[in-house]
Amino acid sequence: MQDPLLARQPTINPYRTAAKLVLDRMAWDLNPESWRSRAKLRAWRNRFAGEKAVILCNGPSLNRVDFDALKGVHTFGLNKINLLFERSTFRPSFIACVNQLVIEQNAAFFNTTDLPLFISSFGTGEVRSRANVAFVNPANLQKFAQDVSVCIFEGYTVTFVALQLAFHMGFKEVALVGADHSFNAAGPANATAVSGEKDENHFDPRYFSGGAKWQLPDLFQSEVAYTLARDMFAAHGRRVVNATDGGQLNVFERQPLQQFLAAS
Repeated sequence: MQDPLLARQPTINPYRTAAKLVLDRMAWDLNPESWRSRAKLRAWRNRFAGEKAVILCNGPSLNRVDFDALKGVHTFGLNKINLLFERSTFRPSFIACVNQLVIEQNAAFFNTTDLPLFISSFGTGEVRSRANVAFVNPANLQKFAQDVSVCIFEGYTVTFVALQLAFHMGFKEVALVGADHSFNAAGPANATAVSGEKDENHFDPRYFSGGAKWQLPDLFQSEVAYTLARDMFAAHGRRVVNATDGGQLNVFERQPLQQFLAAS
């Protein structure tokens, strides 16, 4: 029986989608950076086969994570995870960012860090090419990308991108933390909004603040993407768990972070 979340996806014009995919793909393929990034992404494939990883999502509950417990653990930071650096010595193993607005707002950090970065190919104008940067090419394929060197599906949330990266790298078990999946924001999904003085929806009040633009969440479509990720991992004998302290995301099975890290 088809998962009801997948069954409720909106109708997509296949011809328009195909034409856009071809044009976007041609533009990226003609960019010399595409070849450099593909080589880097291929080098990451299955490098961590059979290992564990933790994806640090952006919700307020991320502030309740014991980062000392993550020492020696492979971790993915997302978007503006660097806002955490001022109050913690913790640093993620990798950082992913695909939203154009966030790339523009956080470009100063992205252009100075030595941490491995996975940035949308639409960000080549903001983030300079160097050894630790790999650009991923987004495509509206509505499917989970097992090989991100070809393309990725953004899935309405950078967390889904990180799940594809983790699968590509070979991680067998992945835990999410900070995935509150709940926003105090009004307006249509995916619309661009202007932030207030402080951000209540993310782990740092400066995340989107002071009139910064951001795109309102699409929780339903995010759950559709999460369902794709859950099922792809399971089909390959892998799993994703939600180790968030609270929150509203129930697509994945729940498991406390300490238990996830301790299990063999």
